[in-house]
Amino acid sequence: MAEQDIDRLVQLLAKLPGLGPRSARRAVLQLLKRRESLLQPLATALADAGERVRSCSTCGNLDTIDPCAICVDERRDGSQLCVVEDVADLWALERTASFKGKYHVLGGTLSALDGVGPDDLNIPALIARAIDNPGAEVILATSATVDGQTTAHYIADRLREHGVKVSGLAHGVPVGGELDFLDDGTIAAALRDRRPV
Repeated sequence: MAEQDIDRLVQLLAKLPGLGPRSARRAVLQLLKRRESLLQPLATALADAGERVRSCSTCGNLDTIDPCAICVDERRDGSQLCVVEDVADLWALERTASFKGKYHVLGGTLSALDGVGPDDLNIPALIARAIDNPGAEVILATSATVDGQTTAHYIADRLREHGVKVSGLAHGVPVGGELDFLDDGTIAAALRDRRPV
């Protein structure tokens, strides 16, 4: 392997979230030291994923089948549709094993600064899915950022025009959180979204 091949590998890995040039160099070094047990299986897995994994035409999840395993699972509650910004958010919710409905991945958030409008996201398909499922509840699980909340408000307004029930995730104090360590926005949201005990 020539030096430019190693540099190319480092540069590619450094583009991944959470990996800078230093971390990428360390990862490349480990991969090269463990070619048979790590590098070659990783290369095969990446090639397989590149060929087989696709976006679900129904919800936007990633899977090797279309529609994805979540969409075709008849045990899941079709009357609940959880809207997330990205597949990573869907995976985070699935890790909790607390949501038994179906999902809809937007592919990002509305952003006037970045020129991202409703038609640039998977919003029209969401509205069509919600209208085609009378009595369904749409749960907006967008992030608590300005763009995430703007996206949630836009979607909620569009869905309410069609009489769709819309709810959102609660925001506030995390389990095990201490007030002294929380930011002002989190504390304010927790006070706003308080509930009887």
